[in-house]
Amino acid sequence: MKDLRLISKEDSSLVLRTWRMEDLSSLVKHANNFNIWINLRDAFPHPYNEESGKGWLQMALAEENNLLLAIELNGEAVGGIGAHFHPDVYRINAEIGYWLSEEFWGHGIVTRSVQLLTTYLFDNYPDIQRIYADLFASNRPSARVLEKCGFSLEAVHKRSVIKNGQILDEHRWVRFREL
Repeated sequence: MKDLRLISKEDSSLVLRTWRMEDLSSLVKHANNFNIWINLRDAFPHPYNEESGKGWLQMALAEENNLLLAIELNGEAVGGIGAHFHPDVYRINAEIGYWLSEEFWGHGIVTRSVQLLTTYLFDNYPDIQRIYADLFASNRPSARVLEKCGFSLEAVHKRSVIKNGQILDEHRWVRFREL
């Protein structure tokens, strides 16, 4: 993946950047948390150990088609954010996802990160017409983040996912390119 660094205008201590192998200990420290895992797809393991982190970092560094970025705060990787670009007739879509260390929840970091990434995507990918995120219905804090960032609830997929043995509804939040 090419080196990318997006710096928040509101808070220069917040940076979205390409992952580095040196992020391993920070990644494992912050990602190994049940309260994060319970809101993410099963591809995000729990417990999150050094082997999980090495695998993720190797994959992220080799990735050429999607954006996989660290959320850096005061020089430390404390979360992740990214965009998946769809092929074929869906190529006008980008799906975003994110997570943040629980110790930093409630400080607007994810909101600023989503705003920064969304602006970057619309500014640098002219074919992208819509950016969306799929959330478990129980993840109300993430829904509030997306609402603050100009996303709106597009669909409710009833009983469409299973997490930790529970069948859940999934909500799709979307933001369209301004015409």
